[in-house]
Amino acid sequence: MSSREAQIVELARWLQTPPGRYLLDWEQRQVDEAVVDLFGFNALQLGLPELQGLRANRMRHRWLALDSVEQFTLPAPPPQEGAEPAEQARFSQFDSSSLLMEAAPTLRCAFDALPFEANSLDLVVLPHALELADDPHQTLREVERVLRPEGRLVVLGLNPASLWGLRQNLGRLRRHVWPGSPEGLFLPRAGEFIGYWRLRDWLRLLNFEVERAQFGCYRPPLRTEPWLKRWQWMEGAGMRWWTVLGAVYFMVAVKRVHGMRLVGLARNKKLAAKAAPAVAMHPHPRDLHSPDS
Repeated sequence: MSSREAQIVELARWLQTPPGRYLLDWEQRQVDEAVVDLFGFNALQLGLPELQGLRANRMRHRWLALDSVEQFTLPAPPPQEGAEPAEQARFSQFDSSSLLMEAAPTLRCAFDALPFEANSLDLVVLPHALELADDPHQTLREVERVLRPEGRLVVLGLNPASLWGLRQNLGRLRRHVWPGSPEGLFLPRAGEFIGYWRLRDWLRLLNFEVERAQFGCYRPPLRTEPWLKRWQWMEGAGMRWWTVLGAVYFMVAVKRVHGMRLVGLARNKKLAAKAAPAVAMHPHPRDLHSPDS
């Protein structure tokens, strides 16, 4: 198994843990709300089949693209310390088939070389695809190529300026200082954080305009379901007092093409101008008198 394939397995396994499911549930709600009213013909999701990024969308053609050429049988995750008996039983019955999207994926390709023509897609969803990409810049450029003008891009990413990001960085520092000690990482080892403002700069260079952005998942980096429930009150407090410190960010961007002329809109304006007379015709004072007067 290559290092790239090992990263995919590690991420899929982590998403089955309590914090992983907590993160995935929040992301699923945001994506469903964002794509439900987006219209067009072609939509694409890159990676992370655990997230049903296009299930609420009604476009005619929808694809899930995966860059892994194999399916994996994953071992059951270890029991979580402090978990309730029902939670322990759920992990013991772990089924790797539940990690795959219900609808079989139709594409297997490299994310930096998509098999689509330029300006052919109306919607692209990137759930953590940039964090796991070998070259995130090239992946984003490829997405810009295949996305049509005024098409939508949905991006999900982990926020380095959060408690989860701080916990992960401390774990990496500990592994570097004491190589023989346990890693103590909270998130999967794979991938690198891409900050929210850094990603906005990348999008701006590619003529994307951020239409909507939101942060979420404000609970501390805890591993068990009971402790995550105890800190549920931090959701409301975080959204009000420290908005940009959520563990994950969600972004919707629009591809803008400068100088593009909307032919349909221009034609409608032209027809409207013809329908309204520009000059009001009034009779000449000489014509107001009849010949017999």
